[in-house]
Amino acid sequence: MVLTLPPGDFRAYLFDCDGTIVDSMPLHHRAWCAVLDEWGCEFPEELFYAWGGRPVADIVADLNERQGLAMPVELVMRRQEEHYQRGLPEVTAVPEVLAHIEDAHGRLPFAVVSGGSRESVTVSLSALGLLDRFETLVCAGDYTRPKPDPEGYLLAARRLGVAPADCLVFEDTDLGVQAATAAGMAAVRVPQPWQRAEV
Repeated sequence: MVLTLPPGDFRAYLFDCDGTIVDSMPLHHRAWCAVLDEWGCEFPEELFYAWGGRPVADIVADLNERQGLAMPVELVMRRQEEHYQRGLPEVTAVPEVLAHIEDAHGRLPFAVVSGGSRESVTVSLSALGLLDRFETLVCAGDYTRPKPDPEGYLLAARRLGVAPADCLVFEDTDLGVQAATAAGMAAVRVPQPWQRAEV
């Protein structure tokens, strides 16, 4: 399938990472399930995708509250990242997004805006040989209010020196699209893995 962009004379592309550049969401879900199983915690796939774009610490806290658990947030975060990184050799780029990266690289500046840690974003992009394509990475810890707040996208635009209205955002989640819209940016929705498989 072809990812059709909205009309506009854009001066920068801003990308979410997981599920947008990197086809990593199935791998992330498997990593979550492997770790959470230690505490008898369930994280159904439907809920996992519904919570896409949320910071990992918030996900652990909400799972604790919903299921009456007391999982240690930092430990779960670390183990989830370890499980994910072990599976990185099998991860690939989202082809429809990669095509736009290849087409616009060198003409437009790129940024990543992710709710993931800098370590996770860096290892994912490095595994695909794409890290050097991005002028800046905006990751968890670089901003205080997660998506759907526009803070991360506005910070990326400032770092690139491009007005928000001149940025195009690539996102795979509702929260991400809401954040882009709140930032005054156009957005293109990247289909989820099963939606891409249907075409």
